[in-house]
Amino acid sequence: MTGTYSVPAEAAGQRLDAWLVRQIEGISRVRVQLLLSQDKVRLDGKSARPSLRLRGGETVEVLGNPAPPPLKAFPEDIPLQVVYEDDDLSVIDKPAGMMVHAGAGAADQGTLVNALLHRYEALSGAGGELRPGIVHRLDKQTSGLIIVARNDPAHARLAAMFSGRQIRKTYLALVHGEMKHPAGTINAPIARDLQRRTRMTTRRESGARHAVSHYTVQRRIRSRFGAFTLVSVRIETGRTHQIRVHLASLGHPVVGDTLYGAPARITEPVTGGKSAPQPETLALDRNFLHAAELEFAHPTTGKPLHFQVPLPGELDQFLRGLEQPAA
Repeated sequence: MTGTYSVPAEAAGQRLDAWLVRQIEGISRVRVQLLLSQDKVRLDGKSARPSLRLRGGETVEVLGNPAPPPLKAFPEDIPLQVVYEDDDLSVIDKPAGMMVHAGAGAADQGTLVNALLHRYEALSGAGGELRPGIVHRLDKQTSGLIIVARNDPAHARLAAMFSGRQIRKTYLALVHGEMKHPAGTINAPIARDLQRRTRMTTRRESGARHAVSHYTVQRRIRSRFGAFTLVSVRIETGRTHQIRVHLASLGHPVVGDTLYGAPARITEPVTGGKSAPQPETLALDRNFLHAAELEFAHPTTGKPLHFQVPLPGELDQFLRGLEQPAA
């Protein structure tokens, strides 16, 4: 974004930022003010304030693109479902829709980290300013249990426990289709999908990382909407989208997970020809994936800890709707 503009006489008295917005196609006033604050605009060769009043006849140079302000964590008064807390750690039941922390392409408001900073004021610093206290994470649309470190020694020990696979994590997932085997292990390395960068894949060897998931069928559902399977999944490794991409690789995407092939809406098959009533549909605006259980030893005392939380209301309600007989 570079260019040179001449200020006409009729622009006299206008604010510099407001005038520039009208000269640069597709730019907002906020971005113009960002350009000015980052010294990327020159008025007759000198720096200028956004509020400067033009006289007419000046030369304005735009020297580049505005750099986005750095993301940061800050305290926000957001309700939290605290399952356990002591001086070393907390266990939180995170709702779907909440980002764990800000990141590329994600806003820095409404995050779990911000809510934690409001509650505790200080967390472990090992994760840096953007991710204080965060030892592991859950996807935005995954609900359930997450461990948070409240000081640096606890963070270091928890990180070592995750690395040494000493923390047992179990998820509940509802998938499309009927899984044939009552239990199984998916041992498939995961890499970034080079065609769609927001996805992961098990089909690429270069750069792939070891990933292991163990699943057990909890319930097979033959509904008027088709076949589904409720499974529990225990993961040995914690790769990005691991459970979602592993289950999709078997041809059983997680319900609601359109990124990995699940339909946005589930429609009842049409029977009876043109005179048949409009088919019923179900939709879920999140993934049916829930971190239901955690087992680990306390990082300081060594005391065994075991936490379990039920499915959140929206998932329980979806299951009921799926299994409800036709009217």
